Amino acid sequence: MSSSELNEKNYLRICFINWALSVPLLLIFAWPYFIISQLVEIPKIVAFPGSILFALPFMLTLLHGHVTMAVGAIHRKHYYNWLQQYPFTYGLLFHPIIIRTRFRVTLFFTSCLLFVVGYMMA
Repeated sequence: MSSSELNEKNYLRICFINWALSVPLLLIFAWPYFIISQLVEIPKIVAFPGSILFALPFMLTLLHGHVTMAVGAIHRKHYYNWLQQYPFTYGLLFHPIIIRTRFRVTLFFTSCLLFVVGYMMA
């Protein structure tokens, strides 16, 4: 990997691609949870947040993988450090805690808990 790939222009490109992919990936991963919720008659007030919490870990994992493929596993920390310089613009969706596996697993289990709570409500 050449050092020319570790520059702000490349980071902006990666960031814009991640933002563009985030909504379609969220929808792709959210619909199975929502459909199953509707089949077991879980109220929509629980099904919507649950489907978002279910989809987020998968979406974030793929976006993190995109960063890894774009700059390499060794250099991705430089990209995330660059994002921290812009917390309310480019880095809004990609806070440093989001790359933690523990956070993503917590989101997944929270969605499972919401499913059970919604099932009890039905």
